Amino acid sequence: MKLTREVAFNAVFWGLYFLYQWLGLASLYGNYNNYFINACMALPVAFLFSWLTVHFLIKKRLAETSQAKYWMYLILCSLFLLLVRRYINYYLLYPKYFPQAQHMPFLSAGKMLVEVVNLYTITGLYALYYFIRSWYEERFRVHQLVQQKTTAELELLKAQVQPHFVFNTLNNIYSTALKSSPETASLIAHLSGFLEYNLYESTQAMVPLATEISYIEHYIELQKNRYGPKLDVSINRYSSIDEIQIAPLLLLPLVENSFKHGVACSPGFSWIRIDMSRQPGQFSIKIANSKDEQGPIPVSTLGGIGLSNVKKKTDIALSRCA
Repeated sequence: MKLTREVAFNAVFWGLYFLYQWLGLASLYGNYNNYFINACMALPVAFLFSWLTVHFLIKKRLAETSQAKYWMYLILCSLFLLLVRRYINYYLLYPKYFPQAQHMPFLSAGKMLVEVVNLYTITGLYALYYFIRSWYEERFRVHQLVQQKTTAELELLKAQVQPHFVFNTLNNIYSTALKSSPETASLIAHLSGFLEYNLYESTQAMVPLATEISYIEHYIELQKNRYGPKLDVSINRYSSIDEIQIAPLLLLPLVENSFKHGVACSPGFSWIRIDMSRQPGQFSIKIANSKDEQGPIPVSTLGGIGLSNVKKKTDIALSRCA
């Protein structure tokens, strides 16, 4: 469709230019045959000059090269095609069809100026179509982006409604369960804390490490209820972590892997240990499980998405701190 529209524009535009060079000038000066030849000679040069200027120099070279190189290309191209047009007129058209115009020198400043004005006038009109089309296309893209942004915001609001509803409902259930089943109420409290972090804290760029650890503890308590006495989890803080900030949800994939490749794969007793320590200018978190005591991890069970996300979040956090 776009190609068809462009071909149609070029056919109409250059057809009108040809008619101007032939019938327009002939109606002023007479001699339709001579000006027909003049139009046939002028059209290819004007077309080539306009096409190179718009599609090669402006669209491609301006985006790829520096301003100095762009202007150098433009001047050299203009001079070359100007000399070609002048050569065709002076040595091919004038002797046979317009001998009275040959009294001026080949490199006449006045005639060269007229030729430059003629070429750039038609080139400007030719380029105007592409500039206007680009402007409309850019407006259309901006309009689409605005629509996509609005749609994304609406979808985000829809996605937030259900988690908020679930979170509030859990709080209500917790109040009820607290009277009849304290153990159930404790699980609901952990699940509620888990969801609260996902809803509110995880959208921030950085969160306190203590808050992230509290979130991990909610997750661990829910897993303890699932696996029962076969699981032992310990979180050891060997230094203060109050002022440390990390990217949200950074540790969960690592802890999840400990359950997935350690506890879930083991029929017997399993353990997970999380050690946190710090030294001047350095902080480390070590997460270990009992999988090494039970043999190697099968290749088919290895993931990679979670660890890849951890690396990306770490890189982003480091770039913000740099």
